[in-house]
Amino acid sequence: MIFVGSGALLRRAVTHAVGAGHRVDLVVSDDPADRPGDDRAGTASAPHLFTTDVNAAADQLLTRCSDGVVWSVNNRMIFRAPLLGHGLRIYNIHNGLLPQHRGLPSAAVAFALLRGDREYGATLHEVDAGVDTGRVLAELRFPVTGDARYHQVLLRGIQTCHRLFQRSLDTVAAGRAPEPPAAREPGPSGYYGLRALRQLPSYAAHPAYARATDLGVTAPFVPELVAALRSAPQSPVLAGDAARSVPGRRRGSQQGPQQDDIRTIDESSHK
Repeated sequence: MIFVGSGALLRRAVTHAVGAGHRVDLVVSDDPADRPGDDRAGTASAPHLFTTDVNAAADQLLTRCSDGVVWSVNNRMIFRAPLLGHGLRIYNIHNGLLPQHRGLPSAAVAFALLRGDREYGATLHEVDAGVDTGRVLAELRFPVTGDARYHQVLLRGIQTCHRLFQRSLDTVAAGRAPEPPAAREPGPSGYYGLRALRQLPSYAAHPAYARATDLGVTAPFVPELVAALRSAPQSPVLAGDAARSVPGRRRGSQQGPQQDDIRTIDESSHK
């Protein structure tokens, strides 16, 4: 099997797979910081490839993958042809519930709180030519309380992603279908990318805005969200006044942004 992604979630997934006795043929990352070191003994045994375009390395993936399984974990790179349609089984672990939390988790978490979503979680789905549109195979959910803050939901989502991967690994490796998620009423489909982040300051008068932008310890890991908040005039979050609206923006809106028509690699949701 091959792993594509970045960061601690990728390294933890690879370490778990190696520890469980699975063969890891290749680890693909767009972040040189993921190079294995002495403190990552679980990943050091697997060959690593560093690229900003996984599709450009398609020949290597197709040649090296011994079981046809590719895991996408904390991955911003979008799979395209020729990787799609060549018999690989590509699975993404998404931080969010689908279809209502498509897109960047850094944006989806904020708008989930603004929308008053009562649940969040992680989703295992097949990767197709769309963005977070593949068939959902499994999910893990957790409740979102009325006083939940951004950093709490994002961190719990990350933890849930790893739990879902651990739970699904052996089943996927054996070629079996994971246990389907329990029936639930799905929320409205929404895509939250960089465009949604740029719109976020316009919700400054929303009663949940302070909670939805309380980044806490997660701030260093969501630079695109920090940049969006800093770019807003009189940013309520960064100025410490969550009740002040942004001049020239609409007030009190509780409607999330519409689905983006343009999706770039920077707006990828494979994370």
